[in-house]
Amino acid sequence: MATTTTGSITTAGRRRRGGAAPRLQAGSRGRGKRVDPLFLVFLVPTLVLFTLAITLPAVMGIVLSFTNSVGFGEFRFTGLTNYVAVFSDPAILQAYLFTIGFSLVTVLVVNAVAFLLAIALTSKIRGKIALRGVFVLPMVISGIVIAYVFSFLFANSLPAFATALGFAPLEQSILANPDLAWVAIVVVTAWQAIPSTLLIYIAGVLSIPGEVYEASALDGASAWRQLVSITAPLTAGYILINLVIGFKNFLNSYDIIVGLTDGGPGTSTTSVAMSIFKGFSGGDYAYQMANATIFFLIAVVIAVIQLRATRGKAAL
Repeated sequence: MATTTTGSITTAGRRRRGGAAPRLQAGSRGRGKRVDPLFLVFLVPTLVLFTLAITLPAVMGIVLSFTNSVGFGEFRFTGLTNYVAVFSDPAILQAYLFTIGFSLVTVLVVNAVAFLLAIALTSKIRGKIALRGVFVLPMVISGIVIAYVFSFLFANSLPAFATALGFAPLEQSILANPDLAWVAIVVVTAWQAIPSTLLIYIAGVLSIPGEVYEASALDGASAWRQLVSITAPLTAGYILINLVIGFKNFLNSYDIIVGLTDGGPGTSTTSVAMSIFKGFSGGDYAYQMANATIFFLIAVVIAVIQLRATRGKAAL
């Protein structure tokens, strides 16, 4: 009886190893590859709409950047003529210089102010929850509305206040000063951008265990030492994320600049986005499409840097 049982077990084991197991695994793999039809119902329309609204126009725009098209009618291919013209156009180069310089200054101002506010709004102060709500309000207001409000302040209220104080440099609107108009744009853009950056920094500061600060306090560390040696290093991932994302977003600034200066005085505050949109309506469609393609490649490079910089930071 024991021998029969053992032989049966051995035979069953051989069957499992030889034939039945592979058939089950193959069946499992086949079932695993089946796609739920409901998934396709949601995926296919999304892909079609994205292709028609985003991918196809982008590809057509890149193709037209190698032509003399004005946006409609016949055209002919001109090769790299538009790209050569873009790199030799002083107005375009000025727009890139302004956009990059403005983005660098603004991202530094926004992150410095937002980081300090995050430290303050996570400390032991009264009404910090209400204050967080107040500081987040600018984020929900339209950029063009903010621009028009500040335009009135810079053109009327600030000069009147400066005149009353006898401060000559601000008695005239800084929006009409080619050397100071960019300062107004930085101030207004930062005012709107600080809340979103602030929220990320608050999350970063709150993720630091309180025991770390308690241990450092017992060792005699001052508030400044805690900021430099604990808060800043432990929120380095959040700082990097804010810097990269902020810089990329500021490169695309448009509505606030239009509402404040419309690219003036002259072309001193014309951004790349503004030059592209104005070119589309001014008959330079293919030329500005080449400009847009270059700008797109710059954005792609920054996006790749962002992905590499933020890799592994989600768990911080």
